[in-house]
Amino acid sequence: MTSRFRRLAAGAAAAMALVTLAACGSGGGSSASSSGPVTLTFWTWLGTGPTQKLANEFTKTHPNIKVNVVNAGRSQEEYTKLDTALKAGKGAPDIAQIEYFALPQYAITQHLVNLSGTSAASVIKSKFTPAAQRQVTVNGGIYAFPQDVGPMAMFYRKDLFKKAGLKPPKTWAQYAADAAAIHKKLPQTYMGNVDPGDPGTATSLMWQAGATPFRTTGTTHVTVNLDQPAVRKWASLWSGLLEKKLVTTDTGWTASWWHGMAAGRYATWITGAWAPVSMYAAIAQTKSDWAVAPIPQWTPGAHVDAQNGGSSSAVLSSSPHKAQAIEFLEWLDSSQQGAKQLANLGLFPPTKALLNSPSWLNAPQRMLDNQKANKVLAQAGDDVAPGWQYLPYQVYANSVFADSVGHDISAGKNLIPGLQAWQKSIVSYGNSQGFSVKTGS
Repeated sequence: MTSRFRRLAAGAAAAMALVTLAACGSGGGSSASSSGPVTLTFWTWLGTGPTQKLANEFTKTHPNIKVNVVNAGRSQEEYTKLDTALKAGKGAPDIAQIEYFALPQYAITQHLVNLSGTSAASVIKSKFTPAAQRQVTVNGGIYAFPQDVGPMAMFYRKDLFKKAGLKPPKTWAQYAADAAAIHKKLPQTYMGNVDPGDPGTATSLMWQAGATPFRTTGTTHVTVNLDQPAVRKWASLWSGLLEKKLVTTDTGWTASWWHGMAAGRYATWITGAWAPVSMYAAIAQTKSDWAVAPIPQWTPGAHVDAQNGGSSSAVLSSSPHKAQAIEFLEWLDSSQQGAKQLANLGLFPPTKALLNSPSWLNAPQRMLDNQKANKVLAQAGDDVAPGWQYLPYQVYANSVFADSVGHDISAGKNLIPGLQAWQKSIVSYGNSQGFSVKTGS
């Protein structure tokens, strides 16, 4: 693990591979299709059955490229396997599904193909939203195709708000006031839940508050500032809600948490646009009770959002079939057929064509009482603030969140000490891995 995030020297073979990629097209008419039959390995946590069927559809029109879809585990489980394979120099796939927060560590260590200068870069710039493009850009290079995004929104219980005589809050100040009102009116209901083990939602809400706590310059210089005003603003809001016991600290994604979602324990769930698919799978019996509204704002009338979750598909530098892998990903993630099928699998789309499609925008969302929710969620995607960066070792930083900030969340107390402890861990680890880490602005 100690060498996982160190910068690796670029070999001549890698340089030649990029020259080759730049020379060949990645569309259906590229030389990849005529270079002989190959089989690609694609690691993903999507349902392998539906994804393999989708890959087989690609092979029908690209008979020289077959794709073997493998479920290598979700998030940390996949990254652990990927790290092991990369360290051993064998066993890595041609393509890996990688969440946006983890992408920088694999890009900076040159384990991913930099698509800049290839025809794939033009496809990404023309077919994906600016917010999605920013998610796959590291140090000015483009290292993956956006596969899905998670602009944040507020999913809320219409029935509970009606009982409390409230409307969905438009600002965080109103959210805090409504939290007190709804708990007073409905003592068994809390405004929401703060999972002590969920760094993703915490950092996304910091992002939405205007924070930029992580900065990387070049490949080795890192700045960490979890003491900036926007982070403290976020901490003040949630510290107050925790101290007043207006939100719970239940562990998310457990059977009891889903039971609470169904039973009305939580009035809101502030999370990514991908949520309705998971909700329908777990608590479809409450589908007439839920709706979605824009995320509350810090400034009345503003329209600022952030991403929570989402993933990319990247080509590994070790792949002997880079051009073919790029050709497959262009079809999978950006073609009308591929993007539509991924959306049908529950991924919130990052492509301009689908996000602007009237049929998609006006589709009723079955989990949200047939609300035309995609209009709200697409607008959230347009409102995602630029400027956010993840650490080049965000996977590690996320792994120690529960022991620092999460500790204060569980205790229901002020989050500032936990943020200080988290920053100390992040700085210490980064320096031990060969980065030059400083604190402050």
